[in-house]
Amino acid sequence: MKLLSVNTGRARAVPYTDTAGGLTGIDKRPVAGPVAVAAPGPRGAGGSGLAGDDVCDLRHHGGDDQAVYAFAREDLDRWETVLGRELSPGVFGENLTTSGIDVSGTLIGERWRIGDDLVLEATAPRIPCRTFAEWLGERGWVKRFTQDAAPGAYFRVLRPGSVRAGDPVHVLHRPDHEVTVAFLFRARTTAPELRPRVIAAGSALSAEEHARALAWAEPAPAPGPPAPVG
Repeated sequence: MKLLSVNTGRARAVPYTDTAGGLTGIDKRPVAGPVAVAAPGPRGAGGSGLAGDDVCDLRHHGGDDQAVYAFAREDLDRWETVLGRELSPGVFGENLTTSGIDVSGTLIGERWRIGDDLVLEATAPRIPCRTFAEWLGERGWVKRFTQDAAPGAYFRVLRPGSVRAGDPVHVLHRPDHEVTVAFLFRARTTAPELRPRVIAAGSALSAEEHARALAWAEPAPAPGPPAPVG
């Protein structure tokens, strides 16, 4: 298991985003040398965990619980066949393009060590948005990506470090629950019957996902007495 590439992107103006100034950093490109990775700060203030990588919509992206986004090269290869076009590393907006890892099968709370120092913990799936769809230019992309249910994973940084293409990835810890990134994605989108089980991932979830899981886990209120007749 290893990194095929480390990808960063700089902000540029596009006509298809509603961020201030119409900027997006979704166009990620592989970086040749080492890239420093650290916790960027809370949502709304912190952006990407990677040095030299821009996050423009701090309302919905970035922050400590979405510091790093990883996507599997195997899934890019599968989409290449489906779409009939080449998909270069970083084209899905991922910071880390991996090889030999089922990224969407990663458990929430699973920890990876990459290279010598960096330790990451999986927190949430990527939810597709308009910017992603317009950037890729594929008709019905949000629906297609959602139905595929292999969204890639967001991570928080537990220990900072520098990474580069070719670094090995070691799984340090796998929690004892069933909630994978793909499981959580399906619970949020196409399989609401899974929602009461998401709480098993506990505090390893991103703050936003944990609040949602707590609400899902609450029992439905008991029906009240029947209304009087007459």
